[in-house]
Amino acid sequence: MTLTEPQLVKIYQSLHQIPELAMQETETHAFLKKTVQQFEQTYLEVQTPKEMPTALLVLVHGSDPKRTIGYRSDIDGLPVEEQTGLPFASKHPQVMHACGHDIHMTVALGLLSYFASQQPKDNLLFFFQPAEESLNGGKTAYEKQIFTNKWCPDEFYGLHDNPDLPTGAIGCRMGTLFAGTTEVDVDFYGKGGHAAFPQNANDMVVAASQFINQIQTIVSRSVDPIEGGVITFGKFDAGSIRNVIAGQAHLEGTIRGLTQKMIEHIDQRIQEVADGIAQSYQAKVVVKLNQGGYWPVENDPELTRNFITYMKSAKNVQFIETKPAMTGEDFGYLLAKFPGTMFWLGVEDNSQLHSATLKPNPQAIQIGIQAIKGFLLNRMQEKEN
Repeated sequence: MTLTEPQLVKIYQSLHQIPELAMQETETHAFLKKTVQQFEQTYLEVQTPKEMPTALLVLVHGSDPKRTIGYRSDIDGLPVEEQTGLPFASKHPQVMHACGHDIHMTVALGLLSYFASQQPKDNLLFFFQPAEESLNGGKTAYEKQIFTNKWCPDEFYGLHDNPDLPTGAIGCRMGTLFAGTTEVDVDFYGKGGHAAFPQNANDMVVAASQFINQIQTIVSRSVDPIEGGVITFGKFDAGSIRNVIAGQAHLEGTIRGLTQKMIEHIDQRIQEVADGIAQSYQAKVVVKLNQGGYWPVENDPELTRNFITYMKSAKNVQFIETKPAMTGEDFGYLLAKFPGTMFWLGVEDNSQLHSATLKPNPQAIQIGIQAIKGFLLNRMQEKEN
């Protein structure tokens, strides 16, 4: 059966009520698997990887496959207390689909239901991925070798809903769609002492403050302004009382960059600044950088050009060329391993992603399915590359 629009909306509402955090998506996994089992099974092969038990892989065998086209949907929620007032609001306290992954899953199920009954020419691999919001599920899946043999895509596609775009609009761009992100922790170790005798201490508030000041010059003077980057330190802990010089300080921040090369450059400059502060203040400075799987979403040039060309020419598709976003997405790691494209689906809402009041317009689901289905069918007619 191919899911109808009322059925899709009902699925969306059901998924919205059962959000779960990274690697805990057992109820979601069960719902997805049960739904897939209701489709025509002739061309389907379903697998739950033992290495990643909340993930779900569905292979649609093609009639004359020249390639395996991967389609990824993330499935986890966020630790957010919902404030939408919807009659189908989250049943799980302090957890919500505040990033629209319920929309993502529903679109994927709609596509899968069509190709389950209308055999595609190429193989299609649907990957329902846990842990996008944290614990870098894409990287984990790759490292656990889930994509092997017939379960390995030749190219990968995925969407992210966008409340700033009109309902059902498709947004994309050549190059980077999402920035990569790196978490930064910096610890400073000096010598505490009495506020009245600074000559006998080594003040880490001063050292950490100078570090912060110098960090501001990295983007302004070490980064190509055309490429861009962001460094933000949002947490600064030091000291215990006003009349004691702090012997330790701790900073926590984040790096955003539009290319992996740029992120690695910023990482290096942060370490060099830290080394200089350590020498200048005779302190020990320890920098910890954690990027995990949140690499920049760098779209493959050829595949993305094909995607944009189709969407621009397709009837009933509103295509919008979008700017890069500094938000992170772990699909970037998979796009570093497989050529592919990520794109936006407009869901038109006044609230932003990750907010407690996000209410995506469900009318985008069917419109999005039709646009993506058309692209996939068109892609299967192209020569193998």
